[in-house]
Amino acid sequence: MGKLSRTQTVLFIIFLVTVWGVNWPLSKFALLYTPPVLFSGLRTLLAGLVLLLIALPRYKKLHFKETWPVYLLSALFNVVLYYGLQTIGLNYLPAGLFSALVFLQPVLVGLFSWMWLGEAMYGLKMAGLVLGFSGVGLISTGGISGHISFTGIMFAMGSALSWAIGTVYVKKKASAVDPIWLVTLQFITGGLFMTAAGLSVERWTDIVWTPAFILTLLFISLFVIAIGWLVFFRLIDSGEASKVSSYTFMIPIVAILAGSLFLHEPITLSLLGGVVLILVSIYFVNKTPGRVRLKTKS
Repeated sequence: MGKLSRTQTVLFIIFLVTVWGVNWPLSKFALLYTPPVLFSGLRTLLAGLVLLLIALPRYKKLHFKETWPVYLLSALFNVVLYYGLQTIGLNYLPAGLFSALVFLQPVLVGLFSWMWLGEAMYGLKMAGLVLGFSGVGLISTGGISGHISFTGIMFAMGSALSWAIGTVYVKKKASAVDPIWLVTLQFITGGLFMTAAGLSVERWTDIVWTPAFILTLLFISLFVIAIGWLVFFRLIDSGEASKVSSYTFMIPIVAILAGSLFLHEPITLSLLGGVVLILVSIYFVNKTPGRVRLKTKS
């Protein structure tokens, strides 16, 4: 695959930020019609089956016998825990607030990459880490005082933590697996597990198959998960990973605006202040100073 043009890159990033932003209020809307674990399993399993159509022609790159532990651990952290915790947690918090907490993930990735991968740690990144956790603390004051669900905050932080661990793990093992097969198998494996888990603790008959729910489920499975992750990997393959990371700070803003517009979710001062701190922290963590870039190239 060749390098993307500037126009293609901009369009891909706009698409990714938009669909990953509206995913949060859409998922919260879908939970009005379905139990959380079953919904989490269904949307990821459907996405995995769609991706399988794209992965099959690359079957020679699978090397499943040698790499199955990587696929399994990636499914555990990036699908089962990440999607499972967020789907349950959305029952406790507004979608916009939940997404802001989950998108502390880039901040945690910066910390874990320094600890486990030996990546550079510099003043701007350290400031970003402090600001990010300060933002969570400011938002959490609402939970302690009873205005915001503390349980929901814990689910959001657990979702961010699992996604961060999964991201750093995949980054460490990237050379051993094909990226398309990785995302395909993690969604199929994780989707099957969560669907089975959902059937053991929830009832299939509790799903209300209205046209609105079916369209929401299909949109999330196809555009948010399947195509969204393909676009993400296409940007990375084209050498645009740093741009993708730096623009993820827009996703909670889209989620908050969509949640306020369509779900009438409130925007409080503590929420707004905490979100601003988190967004600035994500930007700081993803912005590499020129001297660090020069040192990396040399």
